[in-house]
Amino acid sequence: MNVMICDDEALARDRLRSLITMIGGHHILAEAGNGREAVELCRRHEPDIVLLDIRMPVMDGIEAARYLARMNKPPAVIFTTAYDDYTLQAFEANAVDYLLKPIREQRLAEALARARRPTRAQLRAIEEGSDKPKARTHICVQQRGDLKLIPVDEVCYFMADQKYISVRHAQGEVLIEESLKSLEQEFGDRFVRIHRNALVARKAIDGMIKRADGRHLVTLHNCPDQLEISRRHLPSMRRLLKGR
Repeated sequence: MNVMICDDEALARDRLRSLITMIGGHHILAEAGNGREAVELCRRHEPDIVLLDIRMPVMDGIEAARYLARMNKPPAVIFTTAYDDYTLQAFEANAVDYLLKPIREQRLAEALARARRPTRAQLRAIEEGSDKPKARTHICVQQRGDLKLIPVDEVCYFMADQKYISVRHAQGEVLIEESLKSLEQEFGDRFVRIHRNALVARKAIDGMIKRADGRHLVTLHNCPDQLEISRRHLPSMRRLLKGR
């Protein structure tokens, strides 16, 4: 079985590599230091199993596992974690494979033997037992059979377009099949509603202009687009700009 290791701590990766070598029967294809690297390397190498740490910078293991599950050939995922026994019991009943640090050889061998892809319900159970924020750090888009990850920090705005959402970001524009309402619930602290069909990143807002026809538009940093502000959302936009 081909295995990939993902952990932000070099010593933890060394430990897993050593244990896998002792167990035998597996080949380590690649190693990653965070969830985003794991997703990118999985697209390239297509491992059978991913040993995935939960708490990592850039992108944590829970978010990475969501994206891995959407791949054409998703790998089996074994979570590695330093959570205490009480927290582990909360999602042990959901049959998600995990390894409690410090990892033991026998425990790793057992997990490798029964590794399987976690279901959405299992990922949700782990997420509910975690104190990490639930908002994603990246937007995942499938293009030409491949997954593209767009950092939320680089998104200028979300615009509803019939059944799709247009995501305008630093490198261009993509379409996703999500609702504007769900995006507002997830990213409400970082984006503001300016119209029934648009959410704009707070940090991307440069100012507001009024056209001769009476319409108000929001101007954005490093983006030529000017988006209309509805009458309903005009007071809140004025308060936001005044509060800066």
